[in-house]
Amino acid sequence: MSKSKNNGVDPQALIEKYGADTARLFMMFASPPEQTLDWSDSGVEGSHRFLRRLWAFAYEHEAEIKPGIEKDISALDWANVPAQPKEWRREIHVALKQANYDLARHQFNTVASACMKILNTLERPPGAPRVRGGGEVNATSAAVVCTLAEGTSILLRLLSPIAPHVCHYLWRELGFGEDILHASWPEPDAAALVVEEIEMVVQVNGKLRGRVVVPVGASDEETTSAALADANVARFIGDKPIKKKIVVPGKLVNIVVAS
Repeated sequence: MSKSKNNGVDPQALIEKYGADTARLFMMFASPPEQTLDWSDSGVEGSHRFLRRLWAFAYEHEAEIKPGIEKDISALDWANVPAQPKEWRREIHVALKQANYDLARHQFNTVASACMKILNTLERPPGAPRVRGGGEVNATSAAVVCTLAEGTSILLRLLSPIAPHVCHYLWRELGFGEDILHASWPEPDAAALVVEEIEMVVQVNGKLRGRVVVPVGASDEETTSAALADANVARFIGDKPIKKKIVVPGKLVNIVVAS
């Protein structure tokens, strides 16, 4: 859009139809502020759908978010929490770390993108039961509920400069505080970013045959044992003698067998 070419779009009509937050989110997400913005009706509608998803998510999980606010997430027994809920939390903090980096560089479009990634993560069940209606709380479910509250808090604070009206209202209604402007800016938790397990590709004679999850720091012997224990990998090896086992740490295992 350009004023000199008289092809600009008056945002007032957009604001009246979708609200100011949608207008701000679309303009921030579609293009960096210093660049020309190509108008897209579908992009505007996509921004509006995202805010509606956020609203629906907050109200659907309100009963779980509020108890999580009252708990100290750092005091939880994370040693007894399975890997999947930990990874769920790690994804949120990875997105936050990247968003803060981009924010310092004034890349607001990727900050908006990070908010969308965080909501996608929060909407995806972490493989652990959530507590509803006063159910039993164990280490796993407590970690999930706390992460749900923490992730929602991070998302609202990160999004608030772009969509202040929606974020302020949800912040107050969910019980995080009276005014989101008085909340501290979210920072990633170093402990949450620690990777305990990694997924590695398994090849047989250079062809992808499976994937295995092993602890970070696993020895080559432990890694190859896990690869050989995979049913699909074992099927492709069969009775063929193994000539070589090649381990690229953190990436792949290649089992070379006689042809």
